[in-house]
Amino acid sequence: MVEFALYHAWLVPLLPALAFVIIIFLTKPWPKLSALVSITAMVSSCVIATAAAYGVFTSHEFVEKPLVYAARWFSLGPAGAPDLQINVGIQLDPSSAMMIFMVTLVASLIQIYSVGYMEGDPGFSVFFSYLSLFASSMLLLVVSSNLLQMFIAWELVGLCSYLLIGFFSHKISAREAAKKAFVTCRVADFGLLLGILSLAIVFGTLDLVELAHKIENFQQYTSLGVLTLIAVLVFIGPIGKSGQFPLHVWLPDAMEGPTPVSALIHAATMVVAGVYLVGRTMFLFHQVDTAMQLVAVTGAFTALFAASIAVTQREIKRILAYSTVSQLGYMMLALGVGSLTASFFHLWTHAFFKALMFLGAGSVLHALHHKADVWEMGGLIKKMPITGWTFVIGGLAIAGIPPFAGFWSKDEILLSAFESGHYVLFAMAAFTAFLTAFYMWRMIFLAFFGEEKPENHPHESPYVMTVPLMVLAFLATVGGLVGTPWTPEKYSWAHYIYFGHPHHLEPNFLIMIGSVVLAVCGIYLAYTLYCADKDKARAHALADKYRGLHTLLYNKYYIDEIYLWLNHNLVDGAAKLFYLFDIYIVDGVIVNGIAAITRLSGEGLRVSQTGRLQNYALVFFLGVLAVAVILAFTAPSAAGLLGGVK
Repeated sequence: MVEFALYHAWLVPLLPALAFVIIIFLTKPWPKLSALVSITAMVSSCVIATAAAYGVFTSHEFVEKPLVYAARWFSLGPAGAPDLQINVGIQLDPSSAMMIFMVTLVASLIQIYSVGYMEGDPGFSVFFSYLSLFASSMLLLVVSSNLLQMFIAWELVGLCSYLLIGFFSHKISAREAAKKAFVTCRVADFGLLLGILSLAIVFGTLDLVELAHKIENFQQYTSLGVLTLIAVLVFIGPIGKSGQFPLHVWLPDAMEGPTPVSALIHAATMVVAGVYLVGRTMFLFHQVDTAMQLVAVTGAFTALFAASIAVTQREIKRILAYSTVSQLGYMMLALGVGSLTASFFHLWTHAFFKALMFLGAGSVLHALHHKADVWEMGGLIKKMPITGWTFVIGGLAIAGIPPFAGFWSKDEILLSAFESGHYVLFAMAAFTAFLTAFYMWRMIFLAFFGEEKPENHPHESPYVMTVPLMVLAFLATVGGLVGTPWTPEKYSWAHYIYFGHPHHLEPNFLIMIGSVVLAVCGIYLAYTLYCADKDKARAHALADKYRGLHTLLYNKYYIDEIYLWLNHNLVDGAAKLFYLFDIYIVDGVIVNGIAAITRLSGEGLRVSQTGRLQNYALVFFLGVLAVAVILAFTAPSAAGLLGGVK
C-alpha cells in the first residue's frame, strides 16, 4: 500500500477533481449522493496521502532527496536542445507529504461537517462540487514539481475561492467580497507571474530541483540585483494569497462565504498556499538577504497590525479572520528569519485549531440563526457544551498555553526570531502573542460565558457537525507534540522538515515562561474586562477614554477607505484622462485628422478628375502653353539660336 501510494500520489489531487466532474454532470439533482461522492473521494485521497506520508517519513532517502516523477509536457526551442522544457509531475518530500496529509484530513472533516451545516440549501450539490475542486487545486499545488504547474493550481485555488466566497450570490456583500478577493489576488499574481517568467528566462528551467541547484550558483547566470528583483516579484504573489499587508484587505471579507468555506480557506488551503510557496522556493530567498528581510518585516508587521484590529471587532468570524492574517504573519516572520521548520510547524498546528474555531463559529451561527455579533451572545456553553468546550481548546491552543499545539509552534517562531538576532521583530511577535490571547479570549468570554441573552434560543449542533469539532480539538491538543524540544530526534519535526541542515532548537525556558506569562496576562485581562465585570463597564470606559484609537482600530486603520479614495481619485482620474486622450487625441487628431485629410484631398481631386475628354484636352493645351511660355522667358538664347538657323 505504501509503495503504491508513493508512486501514485497523483491520485490525491485527481480523486477530488473527478468528484467535481461527477457531481456537476451526474449527481447534481441528488444532494445526499453528491455529498457522498465528494466525501468518499476526499477520504480516499486522505488514505492515499497518509500512506504516502508514512512512506516519505520512514525513508531516509526521501528526506534527503525528494521523490520526483514527471512526464514531458512541452518544450520551447530546437528539438534536440530545447531552451525550456516543462514537465508535469509530482514531487514528494517531507514538506509536501505533511501538506497533503494535513489538507486531505482537514478537508475531509470540513466536508463531513458541511453535510449538517448546508442541509436544506438549494445549492447543496454545487457547494460540494466546489469544495472538491478547491481541495483538488490545493493538493495539485502542493505536489507540483515545477513552478508553472504550481502557478496553474495557484490560479485554480483563486477561482475556487471566488466561487465559494460568493456562493450566497443573492447577498450583495457576498458578491462584492468575492470580487474583492479575486481582484486583489490577481494584482498580486501578476507579480508572481513576472517572477516565474524571469526565472524561466534567466535559468532556463522551472523545475524546482533544477532551480535549487542553479540558483545556488546564480553568479553563472545573473547578478545579485536581478536575483533580488526576481525574489521580490515572486514574493508579491504570497503577499496577496496569504493576506499580508498591504494586500490583506480581501481576507476578512472572505467570511461572507458559508462557514465551512471560511474554515477551508483559513486553515488548509488558499491562505497557506502563499506561505507554502515561499517555503518551497526558500532556495531563492536564502540567496538574497534583502528579500529575506522583506519577508520577515512584512510578516512581523502584518502579525501585529492584524492583531491590533482584531481587538475591537464584534463579529465572531471577522475576529477569527483577522487572527488568521496575524498567524500568517507569524509564519512569514519565521521564513524571513530563515526557519522553514518553525514556519511549517506553525502552519501545521494552525490548520487544526483554526479549522476547529471556524467550524465552532459555524456551529454558533447555525444555532443562533446567523447572529454574528459576540456582544449579542453570552452563556452559550451551557446550551452548546461540545461546541463551547472544543472552542475553548482552540482558544487555549492559539493563545499559546501548554501543552496545546499552538504553544510549541509559536514558541519556536519566537525562539527563531530571537536567536537570529532580529530583536525588534521578536518584540513585535511577543506583543502580538499577548494581543492574540486577549482578543481571542475576549471573544470566548463574550460568546460562551457570562449571562445568557433571553432572546437567544441556542441548541447544540447535530453529531455530523460536533464529531469533526471533537476530532479537531484532539488534534489541536496533541498536534504540537511532534515538535517539542524533548521529542526524540528520530520523531522530531525539525529532523524532517528544514531548509539546509536540520536544526533541533534547544529549550529556552526564559522565552517559554515569558510567552506563557504574556498569554496568561492576555487571558486574564480579557476575563477582567469581559467576564468578571458583568456590565462590561470597564471595557466601555476604556473604549470611551481612548475613543480615537478605538475608532481607528474598529475601522481597520481606514485601509479600505484609503484604497477606495485612491481608486476613485487616482485610478478613475487616470482613466478619465486616458478617456479624454482617446477621444480628443487618438480619435480626434489622429483618426479623425487622417480622415479629414483624406476627405479634403478627395474633394480636391474630384474637381480635376471629371471624366470629360474636353476638360483633359483643355488641361493638356494649357500645360503645353505654360511650358512654351516658361521656355520663352527662361531660355532666350535657345530661341535666338533657333532663329539664326532659320
